[in-house]
Amino acid sequence: MWLMAMLDLPTDTDVARRRYTKFREALLDDGFVMIHFSVYARHCISYKNLEVHEKRVKSTIPEDGEVRLFRFTDRQFQKQLVFYGKLRKATEKTPEQLIFF
Repeated sequence: MWLMAMLDLPTDTDVARRRYTKFREALLDDGFVMIHFSVYARHCISYKNLEVHEKRVKSTIPEDGEVRLFRFTDRQFQKQLVFYGKLRKATEKTPEQLIFF
């Protein structure tokens, strides 16, 4: 499963920029990668794992910002079309899962 966060955070003051930076760094520290400006995604190995990361995101949202979280299955995420100019780019690959016996 994939968890995507779309951010709309103010950056009009020094304080707001620091809050934005702190939130962005929290996402990156939690394993999110930037997909596009203000759009971050993270692969989760299970629904329970996805809920853990949702709670982490919710706990760090600045009070004057808006964040939308979307859930995608691996299959849905892989069906996205990514274009750079007029050329199609490959989508991000689902991380390999470790299997312990």
